Amino acid sequence: MASKLLMISVFVFDVIAFALAIAAEQRRSTATIQTDNEQVYTYCVYDSDISTGFGVGAFLFLMAGQILIMVASRCFCFGKPLSPGGSRGCAVLLFIMCWVTFFIAEVCLLAGSVRNAYHTKYRSSLLFNDRPVSCETVRKGVFAAGAAFIFFISIINKFYFISYSNAKGGAGPYGGEAGVGMAAYK
Repeated sequence: MASKLLMISVFVFDVIAFALAIAAEQRRSTATIQTDNEQVYTYCVYDSDISTGFGVGAFLFLMAGQILIMVASRCFCFGKPLSPGGSRGCAVLLFIMCWVTFFIAEVCLLAGSVRNAYHTKYRSSLLFNDRPVSCETVRKGVFAAGAAFIFFISIINKFYFISYSNAKGGAGPYGGEAGVGMAAYK
């Protein structure tokens, strides 16, 4: 029962993180170049900064799901060793893939959030023929890449935990006799 509850809660965290990453991609900041009232300087005006919050939220929900899975599986560091076999090999491979995709997704989300929050404060003068202002924004697809890796990690996490549970083995049958011992029948 606990593993089903864990899988459902991690799935919910991953779905929320995926939805937030998609929302962050849709609501990226855009900038327009405006001139001041005296027509002397141009500067950048940015619209809503909500995608930074969406990206950070996706970052935190993905991290919470990863922490839940790793705490439940003891991160291969602690506890009884896994029984040898195909499930252990698969669990080790999925463990490595899980961490690699987690790192890539987190980097995409964090880099997109930081870049989206950065607003250039430069201005240029129209009187002195300065270079035109460059209103920098986050590139299209950064949050979408994070969302894609969230999708991958949500699948890999589930398979990892199932492989880990299979390699861990169950309680198994009781090895001793339940009743009174008797001599062998000849």
